[in-house]
Amino acid sequence: MHESSRQLLLSPGVANVFLSDTAPGAFWLEEVERMRHRIEHSILRTAALLLLATWTAVGCRVGPESVVSNDTERQGREIFRYDTFGDEQFWTDTARLHEVIDDQIQPLEALSLGLKVDIEKLNLIKFVLHNPFGTSGTRELLRQNAVVGLRATFRPDGHIARIGITCALCHSTVDNALLPGIGYVMDGWPNRDLDVGKILAKLPAFTDAQKSILAKWPEGTYDPRFNFDGKSTPLVLPPAYGLAQVVNETYTAEGPISYWNAYVAVTQMHGHGNFADPRLGVNIVQQPDMVTSKLAALRAYQHSLKAPRPPRRYFNRDEAARGKVVFAANCGSCHVNGNLTDNNAGVLHAASETGMDSAYAARTTAKRYRTTPLRGLWQHPPYFHDGSAKTLQEVVDHYVRARKLSLTSGQHSDLIEYLKSL
Repeated sequence: MHESSRQLLLSPGVANVFLSDTAPGAFWLEEVERMRHRIEHSILRTAALLLLATWTAVGCRVGPESVVSNDTERQGREIFRYDTFGDEQFWTDTARLHEVIDDQIQPLEALSLGLKVDIEKLNLIKFVLHNPFGTSGTRELLRQNAVVGLRATFRPDGHIARIGITCALCHSTVDNALLPGIGYVMDGWPNRDLDVGKILAKLPAFTDAQKSILAKWPEGTYDPRFNFDGKSTPLVLPPAYGLAQVVNETYTAEGPISYWNAYVAVTQMHGHGNFADPRLGVNIVQQPDMVTSKLAALRAYQHSLKAPRPPRRYFNRDEAARGKVVFAANCGSCHVNGNLTDNNAGVLHAASETGMDSAYAARTTAKRYRTTPLRGLWQHPPYFHDGSAKTLQEVVDHYVRARKLSLTSGQHSDLIEYLKSL
């Protein structure tokens, strides 16, 4: 029942009228119940009409659509979006995420936590009929497989039986074609709205001390080593597009993209598969292995995802052309060919070289950072591995200080325009 309706029916004036000594109590209580149902149905009808009107007006795709060119890429897209790798063993049996969602998470709260809804999976009428203001609405979205990155199965009584997560939870978003958080899926675009820490802090699997740490993670960040060493240096969720010419994935270049896919699938998503890295002292073996055979197709799809081009109105072309010259002179030795990385040749950098915080690198195998490939910068602030630069202006300011660059004010502005163009 909508809160405003409940307040109306429970207000002293209304209660005095309906429950006065001059009227039969049972009769008026029945009238109250009938009124309650009429108000609830009216609210649901109004919500349905508003959503349908909005869908009709703005329901067209406004973001890029992923295009696959062969069966391997098509298989990889299915894995990326929908394969849990059997991680229900953790998210259901250990973390009890299904209970938290089933009992607590209403659709509006789900959106506020950064979860996204796939408009192509959404049956709007059925969703509205299942009450968009209650947990039953969230269950209906999951039943429709419309929540990006979550997969659920259900008991006969309609409640969630098991739930798991997919790659798309963190590495896809939507174009907001219908409403904020509801639109067409854009794979490879990092979900910088996703409040991973706050979601994890709701789960009974974590201690109060751990929940206190998790709740402080900024939106759009995650620490992929927290479950190993208990330390917390959350990283900005990186884009998964524009990787075809990048040799090593991750901010610290532990290995190629399939290495990181396996690491995340097994040690972070808690999928049912194998992963080993003697450098980390990790050797996980689980049979059947539901991860390794899928890595090649997953990589093929990720390599097919192109970095999005910025809207032409977003940057000044003449200034960007001048900025390209400034970039080549001051940044090109590390950011090879404008948007790639010297790590393709095996180079890593001490944090002190670029003025970065060394805390996360100290927890990794090489203790150094990779030069990050620059792609789609207009689309995914904040910047640097820890999100410490909120804007491209702050990025340039940081390097002017850390690398002691001598730039005129014009060169400074031109460089920012060039970064916007990548």
